[in-house]
Amino acid sequence: MKVHLRQRKQTKSGKISLYLEYYKGTVKTEDGKTKAVRDYEYLDLYLKDNPQTKQERQTNKETLELAKSIKAKRELEIKNGQYGFKRSGSSNADFMAFFRKQRDNRESNENTYNNWDSTYKHLESFVGSDSLPFKRLDQKFCEEFLEYLKNVKKTDGNPLASASVGSYFSKFRAGLKKAVKKRYLSHNPASDVEAPSIKTPKREHLTVDELKAVAKEECRYPVLKNAFLFACLTGLRWSDIQKLTWSEIEQNEDGWRVVFHQKKTDGLQYVEIPDNAKQYLTDPKAPEVRVFKGLKYSSYMNVALQRWMMEAGITKNITFHCARHTYAILQLQHGADIYTVSKLLGHKNIKTTQIYADIVDQKRKEAVNRLNSIDL
Repeated sequence: MKVHLRQRKQTKSGKISLYLEYYKGTVKTEDGKTKAVRDYEYLDLYLKDNPQTKQERQTNKETLELAKSIKAKRELEIKNGQYGFKRSGSSNADFMAFFRKQRDNRESNENTYNNWDSTYKHLESFVGSDSLPFKRLDQKFCEEFLEYLKNVKKTDGNPLASASVGSYFSKFRAGLKKAVKKRYLSHNPASDVEAPSIKTPKREHLTVDELKAVAKEECRYPVLKNAFLFACLTGLRWSDIQKLTWSEIEQNEDGWRVVFHQKKTDGLQYVEIPDNAKQYLTDPKAPEVRVFKGLKYSSYMNVALQRWMMEAGITKNITFHCARHTYAILQLQHGADIYTVSKLLGHKNIKTTQIYADIVDQKRKEAVNRLNSIDL
């Protein structure tokens, strides 16, 4: 394999990008023609086009020398059979540091960040260190990490749920895939390791009659009751309900609506407030005041929600997020099409909304099948 240092001018920035071209020989195509096989590594090094000052010329010279040094290291790696690791020129480059960076890139999405952070902590516990050379990453390591996830105990002494094992290993595999793309690895060692599938959790929801029963029943925390029922009628997530301020409630001649940035996606969302949901809002306050002041995520609130449901005669395992499920299914049952519901929920992918449509279809089938009990 031959290594060449190449230059390519970037028209937008006016800079010259330096990259390595790996010539791997030739192959015969299906039509009998000879085709050169090349691979490329972009070094994230740039020269200034037409340098004007002494400093600019010196910087270009130093950058070019660095690129040549990397090229020499790559040639040595190829000679020693070590090629597959990027930039540092060393197979001791650290995967843990790389994974931390991938985790930190997801700080804007709390749920995603937390999943990556949990994966990192499990990996750190498995390795017994906050450092892991890329050269240790092979299929055997991946299989052993998966086995660790299957057997590790949570703080309550119970093993991780199968869905959690699948989710954490999926993040680990995604980190490896990114490392391949960045040329830290030549291939993904976890690609042939079969992890537990991540099953779609059952989406519990309230029927219209159950919703009416809950509305009539008193709750220990009135703010919890108001927020939950408001979510059932607007489809807002807990994270958006909890931080909702009066500045995000718009009132005009066409009605009321919530205008806010979703915490999960950071996308701007508009949600109409139906008349029957207004009763769960208190009198308007100053713009910066939270609409559901005092609503907090805590074990007390969770217990209060469960007790409220039981006293209303609801035996389902209802969490606050079930309010959003209730909204989606009620919309579909009352004639809204799936595309409209997808927009109302702020879904980026209609496949997410399709899950609710499948639930409605299943209930329709169950209703039809009940007629089979009629003996004519």
